[in-house]
Parts: sequence; structure tokens; C-alpha cells
Amino acid sequence: MTKPVLALETITKRFGATVAVDDVSLAIDGAEFVALLGPSGCGKTTLLRMIAGLEFPDQGRVWIDGRDMTAAAAYARPVNMMFQSYALFPHLSVAANVAFGLQQDGLKGAVLKERVAEALILVELQDFGARKPHQLSGGQQQRVALARCIAKRPKALLLDEPLAALDKQLRERTQLELMALQRRLGIAFVVVTHDQDEAMTMATRVAVMDGGRILQAGSPRTLYTAPETRAVAAFFGEINLWDGIVNGRTVACAALAVDLPMATHLPAGSRVAIAVRPEQITLSAPGDPPLSDGPCLAARITAVIYRGTVSTYHATFATGASVRVVRHNGGSVRSFAVGDPVRVSWPHAAILVLP
Repeated sequence: MTKPVLALETITKRFGATVAVDDVSLAIDGAEFVALLGPSGCGKTTLLRMIAGLEFPDQGRVWIDGRDMTAAAAYARPVNMMFQSYALFPHLSVAANVAFGLQQDGLKGAVLKERVAEALILVELQDFGARKPHQLSGGQQQRVALARCIAKRPKALLLDEPLAALDKQLRERTQLELMALQRRLGIAFVVVTHDQDEAMTMATRVAVMDGGRILQAGSPRTLYTAPETRAVAAFFGEINLWDGIVNGRTVACAALAVDLPMATHLPAGSRVAIAVRPEQITLSAPGDPPLSDGPCLAARITAVIYRGTVSTYHATFATGASVRVVRHNGGSVRSFAVGDPVRVSWPHAAILVLP
């Protein structure tokens, strides 16, 4: 079994009385694209900085390529970090920016030129070596920063909110470029982001963080279809959540005024969350037959948000609880307007019961 290229063992970091990272363990293989996902202040950037050697843990170990690098300085670690600001030298050319770190390592002459050219080709900027950063677009500047990082051939590339400054279309294009680049390089990428769509698009594995801890780590599909806690379900993708109380093999849900079947065994009286993804819910007119084997509940449309290929419907039950439904537009799909009475239904298989 191969050793992971990065391994964090029970890492804890405090700033005064604040615990920024709390007993985190995570192993990352050499060809993985891992996203640290969570809200602001959850500890993800601090964790990334401890991998880079810009912060040091109060407890635990940082292993890189099989070596204990817990106390090693940033320059001694075989990883490179790309910051949100890109940190390019404005007075240097693109090629000189890429060469800077290599020169600090003592490279020169033909070897230096070859490594710079190789890095610029990888990010498709081979014709821009003589330009200055201000002569490039935001996306091109980002690729220069990437080239500077990969020129040193690190074991892992660390990216702190790398796409935060880009507009939507450029961000989506750059996501694909980063994925293709990571596959070409065959090295680990670790990206910090608060954008769940970004994490789902790029990462092969996502670690959801909150309160300095990793709540759950797994593939985007696993986190979406099988979240282990209410917090993960709420943060990873859109979801409807209602409180419930376990009653034998069912869950009593006051918000829906129904008892729902439960496949998971939990002690009677346990407080749980009933979770259903919006795209798994169907809407129908009051007189239509049920569309699934699950609950079929009366509601009224309170808002409709048109998003091109899909529309998001917000509806309210008689109890006052709300539900969000995502439906594809076009074809024979019936649309509803604000104020329309509807039936809301979903299959039993779509129900998640979460502690």
C-alpha cells in the first residue's frame, strides 16, 4: 500500500482562546484533487497554511511525502501554495515571475529556461513570457501564478480560494482548466473554498469543515446522496430539512403533520432531521393522482424563481412549514404560479433521516 503524499495526524491549532483547527486527521494521495469546504471561520485556510508551513500546529503531526515536516520551514517543504492575490511581481516579466522561485533554489542557465518553458506550456502561456502582469487578464495572471508554483515540481499544490476574484463564466472555465492541469501533472491539489458548486465540480474528494473539525470527507456523490449529519446535508447542496422525533420505526414530523417510515434504527424519542433534496420532489395539481409512493401533501406556491433550464418553487404547507422544489422547464412539464394550490410528493427512498 502506497503512503499518502500528505498526512495530517490529530492536528490542533489555537489562537489565544480560539480553537481554529480541532483534532483533524486527513490523508491525501498523490493524484487526488481534495477540496476543504466550509463557511468562513471554519478552519480550512488555517489547515492549509499548516500544510504549507506558514502556521505550525500546537498538537499533531504534518507528514509530507513520508517525512515528518511538522516543524519544517515553508521553504523546506515540497509543496507550493497559490494565494488569492496571486502575489506576482509587477516589475518582472511573466517568464521572470515563473523563474523567481527556481532561481532562489539555485537553478540557472539552460535548466532554468527549460523548466520555465515547460511550466508556461502546461498553463498555455508559452507566447506570453515577455509580457508584464498588468498586460494580462485576471485569468492569465492566475495561470502565471500557477506556472510559478508547478515549475518547482511540488509533491502537492495548495490553493486558497483560487477562483474567488473571477467572474462566473471565467470561473467555470478555469475550474475545467485546473482539473485538466491536475490530471496532466499527476500531483495532489488541495483547494480551500466556501463554494459548494466549485467543490463538487473540481474535487475527487471533499472534506466538509465546521468549527475547526472535519464533519465528513468523501466523494461529492457520497456527500450529496449520503450525508452523515444535518450540518453536512445543509451545507453540501440544496436540501429541505424538517425536525422529527423517532417513534418506533417511524419519524413523527410536526412540520409536515405526518409520520414517515425510517430505515435506520434509532432509539425512540431521538431528535432527528428529515431531509429531502429539492429535485427529488414533484408537484402536481390537487386533483391529480399521487406521483410517488411517499407522502402527498397539500401546499400553496409562494414564490417561483426562473433559472433557465430549471425553476425553483417555494411552497408552504398548512402547518406553515415551507418546502423548496426544483423542476426542469420545457416539454410537457406543467408550470405553476404564485398562489396556486398544489400537491407535494416524493418517494420514500428520497427521505434521509439524520441525527
